[in-house]
Amino acid sequence: MKRMNKLITLSMTGLLLAGVAAPLSTVNAAQIKTASSAYQSSKAKATYKYAKKMLVKNRTGFSGKTSYIFSKKAYPDSGAAYGYSDLLLGLKGFGYKFTKTQQNRVKNSLILNKKSTPANLANAIIAVRAVGLNPQKLRKTGAKTTLNLVSALYHRSMTKQTVNVQSQALIALSTGSYKRPSNAKFTKNGLSNLIVKNQLGNHGWAYNNQAASADSDTTAMAVTALARGKSTSSAVKSAIVKGQSFLKDAVRPNGAFGYTFKDKVYTNANSTAEAIIAFSTKQSTVKLVNGYFKSNQTTSPMRAMLSYVRSTGSIKGATTQTLGVGQVNLANAAYRQALAHRSIYSIK
Repeated sequence: MKRMNKLITLSMTGLLLAGVAAPLSTVNAAQIKTASSAYQSSKAKATYKYAKKMLVKNRTGFSGKTSYIFSKKAYPDSGAAYGYSDLLLGLKGFGYKFTKTQQNRVKNSLILNKKSTPANLANAIIAVRAVGLNPQKLRKTGAKTTLNLVSALYHRSMTKQTVNVQSQALIALSTGSYKRPSNAKFTKNGLSNLIVKNQLGNHGWAYNNQAASADSDTTAMAVTALARGKSTSSAVKSAIVKGQSFLKDAVRPNGAFGYTFKDKVYTNANSTAEAIIAFSTKQSTVKLVNGYFKSNQTTSPMRAMLSYVRSTGSIKGATTQTLGVGQVNLANAAYRQALAHRSIYSIK
């Protein structure tokens, strides 16, 4: 808890410098609601506490319909609930120390082999790395051989995968200094180029690659992935800038982000968290997290995201608390790491 308190109580000077973007002439700064350091601290502590309890109890939540986070029976394709890697990485970002029991639960629950899907392999790499294990030498309890999740991912074809999966893979491969096998089916630069090719004319990315369906979630993941891929290509650098411009334009007046269904935008904590993580990948845009950048904007994204946090630490409107608490906690950690000139994905 001391480590978490240290991270979420950064100097007031640092928060103020990063908390306000360059004001637009049509906006009155006094009318913009931002998240004060005290507000951020109280909300971050609540979600951190809830996430920690979820992990200890191995539960997806503590009210309504809940299930196990890690269970081969409940999740026969992966062994874990959707969003588990974000939950673990968010805890890691706040300095949580995983116990041996928790490490064993993660590695022994996950269903992994050379034929696992790229998405499952990418999530597992992030999760295994976050809890302090080596994804290139993962040995399950009682097993005689080790699993190299990184090599398995490199041997999966990425050409026909969705932008989300391509982004997940690129992010996963950025979490450590991993050796690429000589007979790999792709490179990180090649994967970055694939993501760039799928960018739409409106500068966003869509799950189904259709311009009418470009969304904040997919775009945020693509921006984060391209930034983590660290390609020196001018096309990649341009795509990142354009993608962040799409996100700036997509913010709602209340500072939140959302998904579109039948021409209506449904704002939510998860979409807002994804955008915050994307803005936190570059020092030039981290100021947008708790600032304003659109003429009709009344609230910062950070303030908007934290408004979904209940006093218990759970997230209003979340499909599951694994997703809700996991991504909000991760976004909080990503922002604070960015203020300290670090990346949440540079796992040590």
